[in-house]
Amino acid sequence: MLLIKRYQKKVHVEEIVPSVIEPSFGIGRVMYAIFEHNFKMRDGDEQRTYLSLPSVIAPYKCSVLPLSSNTEFTPFVKQLSAALTKHDISHKVDDSTGSIGRRYARTDQIAIPFGITIDFDTLKEPHTATLRERDSMKQIRANLDDLPAIVQDLASGKRTWEDVLNNYPLFEQQEASRDK
Repeated sequence: MLLIKRYQKKVHVEEIVPSVIEPSFGIGRVMYAIFEHNFKMRDGDEQRTYLSLPSVIAPYKCSVLPLSSNTEFTPFVKQLSAALTKHDISHKVDDSTGSIGRRYARTDQIAIPFGITIDFDTLKEPHTATLRERDSMKQIRANLDDLPAIVQDLASGKRTWEDVLNNYPLFEQQEASRDK
């Protein structure tokens, strides 16, 4: 048989030990932590900031930047954009006016890890373009047809930037110019 009694008890100090811990952990805190750990400044230039997200989680993997608004670059930009789309590489074409340095800085600030520049050397046979890595700012020159596969391997983590630097020539300066 069950017996229930009601009574009042005065308690002066009551200690409660929680049996369930319920942290407040929303997506906002995760995003803040990612931004906090990946927001960087270029050495010697506090105005040049960039977001160094790993290429695996970056929303855009690559940017395509024609060196100028020269109409001869347009078919190469379209060809490269189509090839990147075929390789399932999210990319952004920035054909806005402005210096190439400012466009690089803009893409660095929105965490795009790689940038392909279509320049005057691209117009010559064999058609090549430069591939720039955001964190080191080093560039290589590679065949236009090879670039989508290179970016795909870099973005998926199958290949490192050091490996690419060892297999392709480091880009120092442009050979062709508009005047030639």
